[in-house]
Amino acid sequence: MSMTDTRPESPAIQAAPKRPSRLARLRDSDLWYSFTRTPSAMVAAVLLALLLLGAILAPLISPQNPYDLAALELWNAELPPIWQEGGQWPYLLGTDLQGRDMLSAILYGSRSSILIGAASVAVSLAVGAALGLVAGYYGGWADGALMRVGDILLSMPTMLIAILVSAIARNALPADWREAGASAVIVLAISLSAWVQYARTVRAQCMVERNKEYVQAARLLRVPGRRIMLRHILPNCTTPLLVAATLNFGLGILIEATLSFLGVGMPPEQPSLGTLIRIGNQYLFSGTWWIVVFPAVQLCLLVVSINLIGDWLRDALNPKLR
Repeated sequence: MSMTDTRPESPAIQAAPKRPSRLARLRDSDLWYSFTRTPSAMVAAVLLALLLLGAILAPLISPQNPYDLAALELWNAELPPIWQEGGQWPYLLGTDLQGRDMLSAILYGSRSSILIGAASVAVSLAVGAALGLVAGYYGGWADGALMRVGDILLSMPTMLIAILVSAIARNALPADWREAGASAVIVLAISLSAWVQYARTVRAQCMVERNKEYVQAARLLRVPGRRIMLRHILPNCTTPLLVAATLNFGLGILIEATLSFLGVGMPPEQPSLGTLIRIGNQYLFSGTWWIVVFPAVQLCLLVVSINLIGDWLRDALNPKLR
């Protein structure tokens, strides 16, 4: 027998199967299956994507910059929509009393409302998750103090807290900073009461997870509490937090619109959807109905699409309904 083996060698180690991409895993997931079987969620997602895309691309697709006073044409004021008699191109949805194109104002106003709603969710989620982790993991006096503060805030209407905080903060700021800091004040006013829901959700989940074996094992290995909370407990809270954040996103937009409608929100120089509705409401019965109707329709479409997606997420991520 020859010492040189001429037989083909079989590979000693087979190549590991290629890991599917995130997109492929998403298509094979139960969440995507539920999404494709829910027509209301699909319609809401398409509608929300169009609204967000219009707000993001507002500087590129708007016929006019509503923030630029030099672009306003007073001689084109109160033009009706283009499909009515007297309408002119490019003012598809008409103009207001200052000659501002309503479509441009709605796109820019949607951008302001969406940014404020998203920022308020981000701030309240970060604060609420952090306080909920501390209260649920350590317990004791920290848990009691934080939850009693939350009970006090929950006993007061959210709108009342937002109005008080917005009015006090705007008066406390210097006159030169009030308009520039209006959006930050509104985010603070909304987040002050919205963080309680996130804190309660994370606290309840943390109290369940801290007694499980993997957390006890991490403690025996002297893993710092901060690392246990962030790396082990917090990922198990993402499902309820995602649902709450989606629903509160629409609520934040509504609260901002209400504050602006009452005159304690965004200034007229930085129009949001609520500001446009407040200005147009003064001329609702004068024949210029489009000044208030179109911003109101935009606000309704935005909030309804977000709420429909939130309702679908709540049902799709609920293991009891599978």
